[in-house]
Amino acid sequence: MKKKITAAALVLAMAATAMLTGCGGSGAEAEGEGSAASGDVVKIGALEPITGGMAAGGAMEIEGFEIAQSERPTVNVGGKEYTIEIVKADNKSDKVEAANAATKLIEEDQVSVILGSYSSTPSLGAYDVVRNGNVPAIGVSCTNPAVTEGNDNYFRVCFIDPYQGSVMANYAYNTLGAKTAAVTTEQGNDYSVGLAQYFKEEFEKLGGTVYEQAYQTGDQDFNAQITSLKSQNPDVFFVPGNFTEAAMFIKQAKQAGVTVPMLGGDTYEVQEFLDVAGAEAEGVEFSAFFDADADLTPLTKEFVTNYRNNNNGNDPAGVTALAYDAYMLACDAIEAAGSTDPVAIRDAIAQIDFTGVTGPVKFDENGNPTKAAVIKKVESGKFVYADEVTVPAE
Repeated sequence: MKKKITAAALVLAMAATAMLTGCGGSGAEAEGEGSAASGDVVKIGALEPITGGMAAGGAMEIEGFEIAQSERPTVNVGGKEYTIEIVKADNKSDKVEAANAATKLIEEDQVSVILGSYSSTPSLGAYDVVRNGNVPAIGVSCTNPAVTEGNDNYFRVCFIDPYQGSVMANYAYNTLGAKTAAVTTEQGNDYSVGLAQYFKEEFEKLGGTVYEQAYQTGDQDFNAQITSLKSQNPDVFFVPGNFTEAAMFIKQAKQAGVTVPMLGGDTYEVQEFLDVAGAEAEGVEFSAFFDADADLTPLTKEFVTNYRNNNNGNDPAGVTALAYDAYMLACDAIEAAGSTDPVAIRDAIAQIDFTGVTGPVKFDENGNPTKAAVIKKVESGKFVYADEVTVPAE
C-alpha cells in the first residue's frame, strides 16, 4: 500500500525548506550537494518511447509536455523563480531500456520528477528504479494497475485497466447487446494482457461468454486466430493491444468476412492505427481518456481552443492532454513543496488536489486518480466522440 503523507509532515517539510533558504545563499545552495536543481534550473524528466513500436504515442505525450512548458516555463520555489528544463530519455518501447533510461534521469541528469511513460510495459520496466531512486514519477497513459502498486514514488494521471475493461465490457453487453465476445491478448504486452483479463472478468460477470486467442508482439499474420474466433460466431471482438498489431488484426479480420463490432482500448488513438488499418478501421470503437467535445472541466475548452488555433484546427490526442496535465501537476507540486528536492515533491504530489484539462486528480493510496472515460469511434477516417462521458465506478 502507498504510504499516506500527512498534511502535518508536508507542512514541516515546507517549513524546514523555508528555514534553510532563509539562512543565506541561494535556494540551490541551501538544498545541499544532493540537489536536483542546477543553479536556477529545475529538471523534469520525460521518460518516453522516442523510438521503437510505441514511438508515435511517446511523441504525442512529449507534445503535451512541451505545450505545457511553453505556457509555464518557470516555477516559484520559496520566492525564487526556477526555469524548467525537460530532459528527454528514450525508453525505446522496451522494459529493460526503460529501466536504463530512468536510471540515467535519476543518477546522471538528477531530475526532480519524472513524467511518463506512454504505455504500461516501459512504465513497469522503470518500476524498481523509481521505487528505489527516491524520485517521484507521474505516469501519463500507463493503465496497468501494477505500475503504481506498492510503489510510493509512482503516480499516474490516467484511469486504470480494471475500470477501462469494465467500461468496455459494459458497453459491449449493455449498449451493443453482445452476449458473446471474442477477446485477443498480445502476449508480452502488459497492457494487453491486463486489459483483456479485466474485460473478460466483467463481461462474464454480466452473463456473457468469452472466446480467447493470443498472439505475440510483432506478429503480422493473424489468420489462425481469426479463423478460430470467427467459427464461434461472437457478437463482438475486443482487441486490446499496441496500435500496430491491433490495427493489423482488425484489418485482417474484416477482410476475412468478420462484420461484428470491433472494440479496443486507449492505444488506438494514434494516426498510425488509422494508417495501418486503412478502410477497415471504419466503425471501430474504443475507450479513451479525453475528447475535445467532452466538457470535463472549465479548463478543457480553453485548452482545446488553443490547440486548434496552433494546429490548423486539429484536435489534441487524449495522451497529449494527459501529458499536459502531468506537467502542470508536477509544477503545482514543486511549488507546494517549496523545494526542488524529489522527496519533498513526492510528498506534495501525494497530497495534491489538482484540476486539469482531463478532469480532477486526487490520488488514492496506490497513486491512482478517479477519472472518467469516453467512447470514441472511427468515422470517415477520423476519431470522433461516440458516447457520453462514462461516470467512474465508486
